[in-house]
Amino acid sequence: MAVDAAREEKALHAVTNRLVERYVEVHTTEQVEAVVGAARQRFDGHAVREFVPILVERMARRELEPDDAKADPEQADTELTTAIPLADNSNSARSHLFDTLDLSVLRRRSVLLGAGAMVTVVAVAAFAVVREPDPAPVAPAAAPLATVRGVVGSEKVAYFEDPRVAEVLARNGIRVEVDPAGSRQIATSVDLAGYDFAFPSSAAAAERIQRGRGVSAKYTPFSSPMAIATFAPIVDLLTAAGIVTPGAAPVFDAEKFLALAERGVQWDQLDGNTVYPVRKNVLVGTTDPRTSNSAAMYLAVTAYVANDNTIVRGATAEAHALSRVSRLFTRQGYTENTSDGPFKEYLAAGMGPTPMVWIYESQYVAAAVNNQLKPGMVLMYPSPTVLSQHTVIPLNDGGDRLGKLLATDPDLQRLAADHGFRPNDPALFTKVAADHKVPVNPTLIDVVDPPDYDTLEHLLDGVARAYN
Repeated sequence: MAVDAAREEKALHAVTNRLVERYVEVHTTEQVEAVVGAARQRFDGHAVREFVPILVERMARRELEPDDAKADPEQADTELTTAIPLADNSNSARSHLFDTLDLSVLRRRSVLLGAGAMVTVVAVAAFAVVREPDPAPVAPAAAPLATVRGVVGSEKVAYFEDPRVAEVLARNGIRVEVDPAGSRQIATSVDLAGYDFAFPSSAAAAERIQRGRGVSAKYTPFSSPMAIATFAPIVDLLTAAGIVTPGAAPVFDAEKFLALAERGVQWDQLDGNTVYPVRKNVLVGTTDPRTSNSAAMYLAVTAYVANDNTIVRGATAEAHALSRVSRLFTRQGYTENTSDGPFKEYLAAGMGPTPMVWIYESQYVAAAVNNQLKPGMVLMYPSPTVLSQHTVIPLNDGGDRLGKLLATDPDLQRLAADHGFRPNDPALFTKVAADHKVPVNPTLIDVVDPPDYDTLEHLLDGVARAYN
């Protein structure tokens, strides 16, 4: 029951976000939340729960539509019916449900019962109450969905929880369940025996999984360059310090930053700093490089710069790079295991705790799509940057089927762009960014390859030793 309640909460949260976006020009976020809350209260105490997010959304949409756009009651019978699976098919639960629903809101709906019988609920008056459903033809039983379980990087959880993604997958006979984990954790410490696929956020982690599991197949349905989430006053301050080139999408010079960080410069030591005069080292906040792919990508970029702008190869180059970049991590203090945590803190806490956060570009774009950004927040691109290749490693036939769908289905590719990822068709991402007025760099040029898997592992192990 706790799992069902959690799924209902997530579905209702997605409903609220969709309605806020849909009616942004006529209703405030608070008004939309109030309408959704009122609709939801109609179902308090019901044992039948799976239908609730669907009906709440329909009821809320009717309340939120401008008066001149609301449907004519005379046309109510022309609405399409919707099949809604019920978790409880008992007569008592059904009777209690019908007794309390306002059918002037529902008008005409078809409810598919668990035993396969189709009944039709008809609103006969503004406050009609229907106790006995009308008979209807028996509907053929739907084919059961094949459940495919996977472990994924945390930044992809929202994608799989999107009801639109679930609907497309269901049309293809698949139901997906995911557990989040840091990408390096997926590759090194997560027991994959109970999963059908692994979906880390880098080609290096994917390669490690392929080696360990003896798998040759892989799918890369989308990617995301690494970026920095920051704030306008920080951009101005670092521009004056010669580290940032301003613009619609500011550019962060990683080489100049590394030179400044090696000197141990603190924020209050920057000339003319009146916006963030704190006694902390000028650093970019990351996740824990021992567990998380995003921090490993930061290490790949900074090690490349520390190695005279050359990909690190060999023990000598590794040692030299580590001597320059290890303190970028050890001076941060506590770091989280997945990229979801630092970015949520960025959205909620402002620039006080961490004025610069290393993120996936997709996280920032998705936040813009969901109206989560606040004035003064800025997306900044490091130069050079590295591309995070989100890679599906199928562990059996079910995982292989899902990987193919994610990489080729046009609806799933479009929805990936809605979640901020760059799918195989770049135009999908560019359109989302333009529609939501996110200043991105659509054609990144200064992108470097991360080192090979073994070298990156050596670098990560070196940073881990530096913590001790």
